[in-house]
Amino acid sequence: MIASGLGGRIGVIDTEHRSAHLYADLISGGFDVLELPPPFSPDNYVAAIHAFEMAGVDTILIDSLSHAWSGEGGALDMQGKIADKTGNSWSAWRSVTPKHNALVEAMLQSPCHIIATMRSKMDYVQDGDGTKGKVKKVGLAPVMRDGIEYEFTIFMEMDQAHNGFVGKDRTRLFDNQIIEKPNADMGRQLLDWLNNGIEPATAPVLREQQVAAFSDSISQAQTMDELKDAYVAAATVCDALHDEQTKRNFNRLTNMRKHELETDISAAVSGDVANGRLNAHDGRHGQWETA
Repeated sequence: MIASGLGGRIGVIDTEHRSAHLYADLISGGFDVLELPPPFSPDNYVAAIHAFEMAGVDTILIDSLSHAWSGEGGALDMQGKIADKTGNSWSAWRSVTPKHNALVEAMLQSPCHIIATMRSKMDYVQDGDGTKGKVKKVGLAPVMRDGIEYEFTIFMEMDQAHNGFVGKDRTRLFDNQIIEKPNADMGRQLLDWLNNGIEPATAPVLREQQVAAFSDSISQAQTMDELKDAYVAAATVCDALHDEQTKRNFNRLTNMRKHELETDISAAVSGDVANGRLNAHDGRHGQWETA
């Protein structure tokens, strides 16, 4: 309903087994649905966002963002599989974190309005002194990477009665309020606030800490697959921002690391030849090029 108040064409990225279709009667103009099946990798979310942008959608509703973290093929699943192969749980995040960051940047830099739902970790509490009273279910932290709430303009926690507590609001329209069944009027108020803003004087670019994080992932890649994943994550964010200069810098850094890895592979193969241990499959690796 908030999305309908923002106006324009609405697109839903549905990871909840086609549940979006159950609400088709609530929006008079209807909405588009992109069903996103497993694997719920951050890359697939980014591709879905870009698909709706290219289709001319004005507001994108992601239901649910939690699958990108805890779902099949999500960040936790990816990290676990890498850790199982390498035996190093900590270093596995070096490959996964840039992909998560790329998804966050795709949402933040999208020209569309983005509304994302997240599942909540649940607990049960009892009203009163604990000996009597009604037991009720309450939501705790969102099922997502810690700190995700800081990335959004508004963060609202919904209870079982569909009332929303606005714990964070940069617009200051609803800060610390309880919104009874948020509806299209909330969307219209947000749209009015947005239309009163001023266009930025300069085009957005990657922040310094983001450039450093992506650069570290590229320069510290230990295999061609890790290098490819790190470059694709960095390039995806640059494309979303239209930041061609930073992308060219990532291209150069990637090609340098690629040359280093190829040199290491060649040296290892030469050593095997000298020792008579070369097998038919040794020294082969996937070929790919940066843009």
